[in-house]
Amino acid sequence: AWDLHWQALAKAHDCALLSPSYEQPEGADCQQWCDPRNGSAAAFLRCLRDLGVASGHSELSEVPWALWGHSGGGHWAGGMVLLYPERVAAAWLRSGVPLLQADPGRAGVRAHELPEGALGVPMMCNLGTQEGVTVKDGRFAGVWPANETFFRAVRGRGGLIAVAVDPLSSHDCGNQRYLAIPWLDECLRRRLPVAGAVEGGLRRISPEDAWLAPVLGGTAVSAQGFAGQVNELGWLPGELTARRWEQYVRDTRVSDLTPPPQPVNLRVRGNELTWECEADLESGLAGFVIERDGQELVRLPEQGRNPFGRVLFQNLQYSDTPTLPLAEMRYVDSTAESGKSYEYRVRAVNTAGL
Repeated sequence: AWDLHWQALAKAHDCALLSPSYEQPEGADCQQWCDPRNGSAAAFLRCLRDLGVASGHSELSEVPWALWGHSGGGHWAGGMVLLYPERVAAAWLRSGVPLLQADPGRAGVRAHELPEGALGVPMMCNLGTQEGVTVKDGRFAGVWPANETFFRAVRGRGGLIAVAVDPLSSHDCGNQRYLAIPWLDECLRRRLPVAGAVEGGLRRISPEDAWLAPVLGGTAVSAQGFAGQVNELGWLPGELTARRWEQYVRDTRVSDLTPPPQPVNLRVRGNELTWECEADLESGLAGFVIERDGQELVRLPEQGRNPFGRVLFQNLQYSDTPTLPLAEMRYVDSTAESGKSYEYRVRAVNTAGL
């Protein structure tokens, strides 16, 4: 919830940003929490009610959800779509999906029903190529077969679902946020109620401007006039998302041509600088350039590292969360001379280099 990039998405749609955390004993079966029927759905609903009371926003118990989940979280988010399709605006499932048919090899995992309402919920199955697509052995080799089965079942009935294979990663989240966040943004624009509308529920997405995406990558095409088997291809909400999907499945280099929001409330106290800044919704916040008297003084972070993808100001962990302690928008100019005045400027840079 402290992630600046995800905060930008929430702000764009006047949403609350919530990061549920479920804990279990070491070595216990993750189905205890990642199957929402085992109590985590009830805990989530209770959390929304309690948070609504505590924050003075009682509507939190009734508003729709945009869901993102990784691994067991993907299983959980997909399960919530199947249990509460009328509440879910869209769901991104990274490296985890629920079962729709019993699997003898996974006796502890119960299958879900696929209700008609879930077919109208946009979903994306996202996984790394090393999770069974191009690497067929190892711990995560079963991720792709499960995703493919889930996709075929949902899409075969006309569901709004696609697959995006990350060509660079394994079970880590890689650069998925540069497709996931714009995808969710587009889905929310199409699904959330229009201000002032008489009908206040989630809107159904018109199929007219859909684009179709090959399961394992390639070129997306418009659904208009397409003569092939529509349900053999993934569903994407429009051409802009289709172009981003093409870039992502090729090399994860989703482009962004717009500059990021710039810092505000720069304060200088002695040789300490502090400021505030929001992240770019499309490509996040890579860092800052600090200028002194018109000359570049330093770039932050000074030694940016991210083993899982693009360098971010807040850094990134395996499961797409910032590292702790959180990076501060603060800099101490150790080269400033006592008694001398300077003019400082701070510029934001997104992960597209703008």
